[in-house]
Amino acid sequence: MEFKIEYEQEEDGRWLAEVLNLPGVLAYGRTQKEAIAKVQALGLRVLADRLEHSEEPAAFMRIAFAAV
Repeated sequence: MEFKIEYEQEEDGRWLAEVLNLPGVLAYGRTQKEAIAKVQALGLRVLADRLEHSEEPAAFMRIAFAAV
């Protein structure tokens, strides 16, 4: 599974990052790097929750995040 992250700087200076293939997974940060790190952590939590509740295949998987 590869997850694409889009990010942009808001007018107030904060950065917003979003994992495109995980609806609702977005995070703000003071810097671009912080926003990306936060959204990756949140994305992993969402995936872990889905695995725990058998919503994702339980087979071994490779996960990659690509900031675009």
